[in-house]
Amino acid sequence: MTAEAAETQTAKAEGPQTPNLVTYDRDPSEYRHWSYAVDGEIATLTLKVDEDGGIRPGYTLKLNSYDLGVDIELNDALNRIRFEHPSVKAAVLTSGLDRMFCAGANIYMLGQSTHGWKVNFCKFTNETRNGMEDSSKHSGLKFLAACNGTTAGGGYELALACDEIVLIDDRSSAVSLPEVPLLGVLPGTGGLTRVTDKRKVRRDLADVFCTSEEGVRGRKAKEWRLVDDLAPKQGFEEKVRARAKALAATSIRPDAAEGVALTRVARTIRDDGYSYPFVDVTLDEAARVVTLTVKGPADAPPADADAIRARGMGFWPLQMARELEDAILMLRTNHEGFGVWHLKTEGDAEKVLAYDAALTAHKDSDWFVRETVGLLRRTLQRLDVTSRSLFALIDEGSCFAGTLFEIALAADRSYMLDLPDDPDAAPAVALSAMNFGPLQGVDERTRLASRFYDDADRLADLEARTGETMKAEAAEEAGLVTFIPDDLDWQDEIRIATEERASLSPDALTGMEANLRFPTKETMLTRVFGRLSAWQNWIFIRPNAVGEKGALKLFGSGSKADFDWKRV
Repeated sequence: MTAEAAETQTAKAEGPQTPNLVTYDRDPSEYRHWSYAVDGEIATLTLKVDEDGGIRPGYTLKLNSYDLGVDIELNDALNRIRFEHPSVKAAVLTSGLDRMFCAGANIYMLGQSTHGWKVNFCKFTNETRNGMEDSSKHSGLKFLAACNGTTAGGGYELALACDEIVLIDDRSSAVSLPEVPLLGVLPGTGGLTRVTDKRKVRRDLADVFCTSEEGVRGRKAKEWRLVDDLAPKQGFEEKVRARAKALAATSIRPDAAEGVALTRVARTIRDDGYSYPFVDVTLDEAARVVTLTVKGPADAPPADADAIRARGMGFWPLQMARELEDAILMLRTNHEGFGVWHLKTEGDAEKVLAYDAALTAHKDSDWFVRETVGLLRRTLQRLDVTSRSLFALIDEGSCFAGTLFEIALAADRSYMLDLPDDPDAAPAVALSAMNFGPLQGVDERTRLASRFYDDADRLADLEARTGETMKAEAAEEAGLVTFIPDDLDWQDEIRIATEERASLSPDALTGMEANLRFPTKETMLTRVFGRLSAWQNWIFIRPNAVGEKGALKLFGSGSKADFDWKRV
């Protein structure tokens, strides 16, 4: 069964579906491209791509090239190592092919894909690699790229996301980023940024490297800082093992711990959206609006770390984060035309704050809670970089508190219902310790710090109000919400704002939102996503890349691209 057929079969079992619906959950029994094995504190993930296993028909995945389906498997495998194998301290990424690590994204897939598919594919692969770096930094899961052959394009970008790169020294294997000379596009998964910001390759050498089709091999690759070490074929495995053990020695993951099974999210697909136990997605086709509602916990948090781990994937913050992540990914890929998302919550704010207290108490001492916080952080970062207009609606029954208030902080604007004549029914917001550190955005700041431009006095005042219930006027005065319409104006104000937003150019909005969401401070990740949102997004529609005589379209045909030589 093809990957696409398997997805369709799953969707049919879950309910009505749109044609060619893409889902993001996998099970190792379904893997066609990746395998992983665990040996004590070292896990080895091996890429051996099934050439006929593309997520869409019409191309062959030769030379360990990948498409979205390959990376969906990688994302799943990484989460399994995080949760099911907590004693793994270092993961080795290597290839099951001889003399070929990975040729990068499949060019024929890109050449026949729609513009939106190309950009969303790049965004998801970026997030997978960013997640590796997040796990290394916050959870102590280290990564080593064992490049046992040619490592090109996206294959080298995958290696760049690792803590170290070891390249086989066989006089032929090279690392390269050949997108500019071969395809007329940019590396799509952070290659340009990591070469400079992470590996500190000198700019003139980076210029040579990124315009070279054949790349750089051997001693020169190490001297230019493109790789960390070399090893001949006969000593390659020993070198990789030694470096993996050295990385593992720096890890904070436990020496011995029992893992927690990563079960599938419980998704029901409806004609008008998706339902999960703690997340609901409703699609308004006529208005092109999504209403995404996150539900708070129904019970109190477990009493201690042992009881938290016993909940497994049913631990509310983890279950909610996994469902929200799945909903974000499904919407981004399958529903491009829905430009405005209404973000809502419902439930008991006090219970959310109680769960936040449990996370805060155990995040530094318990591996499972630490990984839960990591998944929460990465899921909220997916929201940060989603190219949709995000409006948080804080109305009756909402529970925008603590971790769930991060959803409102991620929004482009927020509306909070003011009910001065009925204070008992009026919604409230509240902050917790989770708003002041653990859930950083891609700019490596809390969303509050980003919101208030690192104003230390303002942030200290807000932190002193942790746990305080704030109704509309107090929340507006604190700068935590944008507008506070009363019940007479609520529906009209939301409708008018939504209709106005939906009428604007989606291209201009994507550029505007990407600029405004990450003010003043650039990081490696904001640069990666900024280049994807602006430069690559633009280049992907230029005739020099995707026109009838563009380099990406003609790749492999034997014909030379016909460029428009004007510089724009």
